[in-house]
Amino acid sequence: MGALVWLLIPLLAAVGGGLWGSWANRTRRIRSDGPELDGYARFREAMEKSHTGM
Repeated sequence: MGALVWLLIPLLAAVGGGLWGSWANRTRRIRSDGPELDGYARFREAMEKSHTGM
């Protein structure tokens, strides 16, 4: 009986990990990469500006 309990622990962990993965990925299909790419473009523009005064 103890061996069955030890076999159920990884099984439950795998099921829980699969459920968590599907829950964590639920908005990726809808949102895509738009906001991240916009932020990166703003970052690049800020880094390309020349700074004077130093």
